[in-house]
Amino acid sequence: MTSVTDRLLSRIEHAGNRLPHPTLLFIWLCGLVLIISGLASALGLSAVHPVNGEQLTAMNLLSAEGAAKILTKTVSNFTGFAPVGTVLIAMLGLGVAERSGLIAVLLSSIVRGARGALLTFLVVFAGVMSSLAADAGYVVLIPLAALVFKSAGRHPLAGIAAAFAGVSGGYSANLLLGPFDAVLAGISTEAVRLVEPGGEVNIAANYWFMVASVFLVSILATIVTARWVEPRLVSITVDCDDEAAAKVHPQEQVFTEESKDHPEEINQSRGLKAVAFFTLIFALICASGIAGENNWLRQGMAVISSPFMKGIVVVISIYALLSGYIYGRFSGTWRQSHKLVEAMEASMATMAGYLVLMFFAAQFVAYFAWSNLGIIFAIHGAELLTELNAPAPVMLVAFILIAATINLFVGSGGAKWALLAPVFIPMLMLVGIAPETTQVAFRIGDSSTNIITPLMPYFGVVLAFAQQYRKDIGIGTIMSMMLPYSAAFLIGWTVLLVLWIGMDWPLGVINPLAAN
Repeated sequence: MTSVTDRLLSRIEHAGNRLPHPTLLFIWLCGLVLIISGLASALGLSAVHPVNGEQLTAMNLLSAEGAAKILTKTVSNFTGFAPVGTVLIAMLGLGVAERSGLIAVLLSSIVRGARGALLTFLVVFAGVMSSLAADAGYVVLIPLAALVFKSAGRHPLAGIAAAFAGVSGGYSANLLLGPFDAVLAGISTEAVRLVEPGGEVNIAANYWFMVASVFLVSILATIVTARWVEPRLVSITVDCDDEAAAKVHPQEQVFTEESKDHPEEINQSRGLKAVAFFTLIFALICASGIAGENNWLRQGMAVISSPFMKGIVVVISIYALLSGYIYGRFSGTWRQSHKLVEAMEASMATMAGYLVLMFFAAQFVAYFAWSNLGIIFAIHGAELLTELNAPAPVMLVAFILIAATINLFVGSGGAKWALLAPVFIPMLMLVGIAPETTQVAFRIGDSSTNIITPLMPYFGVVLAFAQQYRKDIGIGTIMSMMLPYSAAFLIGWTVLLVLWIGMDWPLGVINPLAAN
């Protein structure tokens, strides 16, 4: 890397390290909203709602009325915050699937089945799909990809780069709906209700675009790996042997704590066959429930508005939970039924940090809504955008760049969206851009720069994996290795969104392309 690039990356890292923890950031923002609400009320800040003509004025949250709302609504702010319940339910099931070893084995099977030119594509594809299981892609697929690439005679760091690009750079994309969809849809719903009480953003609002994005990300990463990454890695020699690599990558064989004492009893093939049979039965049950208009999963409604779609997070969680349990029992990784309960408990234990973050994010969103600051700023911002008369694609591209830049300093996608959604969703809605479209623009910016910021929680983990093959590799090496992927994703994804909107294709199952 050039010295200019080194200095730039050092400055980004230094500036990012000075930011507080996301939870502390929301605590500070809550206090800031309280202060600003008092100043805005004293200055008489107001706006006229463009839809119903209502005069909106800033509410002073430091007043007696504001203090009463804070004291009486704090609990309901948290318990009623849309992202909380859906994510916890989803993680109950996905946590069982992960801790039984099912997800790790599926990822391993996908990668090990690759041959020749398909190897990179399938590694990236598996990485993108791994977002359903939180950190499984980071701790299983990335080190495994290094070993698979090396066994194929390719540079192991190229395997790490390709897997990291898929797992983290393609985090928003997936063929299935997952916890991140629930988080974003919940926060978007809260933001929409600043303008339209009762409005809702469906969890599947970006589904079709995200399905297409899986293949876009996989193809782009495959090209970048072959064209830019691997040629640059030729000068980096590997200084560890296969035995050392095997020691530091225990995920090569996937065992649970219970099964490590009896590895000879593990039968992954039997477990996968049992899961495949269960999947067929589960699919038939779901299909029978939505096949007819009056069937139990539709109850006279269209599929997109049926109980099945409204409860899709619960459906996914139930499937993942039962699949994980069946795999554990039939493969031998779990020989006792209580392991199911322990897996759910362990999964919830990992959500402690998320719950603390969501508590303060919920208070911030509530304070922002009560103060009317969000809707007032949105109305004035929309008036400015209308005067500028910029096309919708231009505004969306600008927002993508804003999200991508902020992502360099704030690691949590949910935290960033909770910060940006209350301002940008109402603002862009008022100039005719649907919240679903704003949400998908955020997803593009948020995912594209995940792989080049040291503030991403798993960046250090990836660095540690890389150092097993070359001990003197530093943060700069990883960032320079991942920069081509980041640029390709940012450009390619943005072009796809502009073309998608230009063709007037639906972004998801329930998705108008205009706010009205």
